[in-house]
Amino acid sequence: MSHILPNNSKGGKGSDGVDPSIVTTVKVADPWTVEKALATISRPAEGSTSPIAFFHLLERLKTTKRAGWLRCESVADHSCRMAMMAAVPPPSLAHQLDIAKCIKMCLFHDTAELLVGDLTPADGVPKTEKHRRETETMSYIEGKVLANVNAGVAGQEIMALWREFEDAKSLESRFVQDLDKIELLLQMVEYERRAEGRLDLSEFTYVKTKVLLPETQAWAEEIIGEREEFRKAHHAVEAGASDIRMRVMQDAYYGNQL
Repeated sequence: MSHILPNNSKGGKGSDGVDPSIVTTVKVADPWTVEKALATISRPAEGSTSPIAFFHLLERLKTTKRAGWLRCESVADHSCRMAMMAAVPPPSLAHQLDIAKCIKMCLFHDTAELLVGDLTPADGVPKTEKHRRETETMSYIEGKVLANVNAGVAGQEIMALWREFEDAKSLESRFVQDLDKIELLLQMVEYERRAEGRLDLSEFTYVKTKVLLPETQAWAEEIIGEREEFRKAHHAVEAGASDIRMRVMQDAYYGNQL
C-alpha cells in the first residue's frame, strides 16, 4: 500500500516547512550506552503489553542507512531482500534448513542497528565494542520494550534468533550469514551497473572469501562472474582489491560476518 500526502503538503513539507522524510542521526559520545542513544530519539514506551512501541522503534531500521559505500539503501532494505532470498534456498540445502527460522533470522539479524547504527571498520570501533553495544541494545529490547509482550515470549524469540545468528554454529545461522554477504555482493554489482562502469567498488569483492557454504559460494562466484563480464564490456578500469591495511581491518572486524 502506498501513502499519498495531502495536496497542501507542498512537496512533502508540513505547514511549518519541516520535511518529515528527513531523519537526522545524532552521534552518541563515547562511552556509548543505550541510555545515551535513547536520549537522541523519541524514547519508546517500556513495560507495555502492546508491541506498538517496538513497531515504532523498528522505523529506525528504515531510516538508518547502510554504511561503507553510497548510503542509498537502509538497513531494513538489506534485511528485507535477505529474507526474500532465504525463501529461495539452493535445492541441496532446502530440505536441511528450517526456512521459516531463516526468514525470521534475516529480518532480525541487524535489529541492534536501530540504536547502534551500521558500524564499519572505518568507524574505528573495535569488534568487541561493537558486539557490546549490540548486545546491550538487544537486551534493552528484550528486557524493557518487549518484556511484557506475550509474557516476554516475543522478546525472547528475537533475542534467541539474534544470538544464534551471531554464534554462527547452526546451519541456519551459517546460511543467513552467507545471505548477508551475498546481498552485499548483489548490491555492489547493481550500484556499478547503474553507474554504467564509472564506479569501482572492487574493495567489496573481498566479501566473497568469507562465504561459508559451498552452495552459497557458487552464488558468490556467479555474481562476481557477472561483474567481470559487465566491467569488461564497459572497458571499466579496475582499481584493484583492498590494500593490506584495509584487508587486515576487514579480517579483524568481520571475521565470518558483516
